[in-house]
Amino acid sequence: MNLHKILKIVAAVLGLAGIIFLVRIINEGDEAIKAAAAMGDTAIVDPMAMVAYIIMAITIIFVLIFVLKNLFTNTATLKNTLIGVGVFAAVLVIAYAVTGGDTTQYFYNGIQATEGESHMVGAGLVAFYVLILAAAAIMMLSGLKKVINK
Repeated sequence: MNLHKILKIVAAVLGLAGIIFLVRIINEGDEAIKAAAAMGDTAIVDPMAMVAYIIMAITIIFVLIFVLKNLFTNTATLKNTLIGVGVFAAVLVIAYAVTGGDTTQYFYNGIQATEGESHMVGAGLVAFYVLILAAAAIMMLSGLKKVINK
């Protein structure tokens, strides 16, 4: 039995399970599910969530397998990927280095954020802004290059 047939069978089984669980959810009704969930009973929705988790896990595994396979079979792609990852890591390190912890007290659900958490949020914001500006500059340069070449 080849991989294609196995994957078709797995897809069919997961699809059938999803349909069965969806019919159970629809038959139960919104109000009954909300009332049961308010009391902590999620037995009606849990099987459908498990099917979704299984499908997501299978998808992530296959994506990782094929991406890694492609990276290691094509060395030029691997080189470009590693350069991109290195530049991204450099942006994160520089963003972390230029930001500092905020002395303002921030609370979330009554819990005070630490200085380290504040520092990480600031670094994330700076990295986001730098990457947005870089993406905009690259798009403008690409458009300008197309205009000049025409």
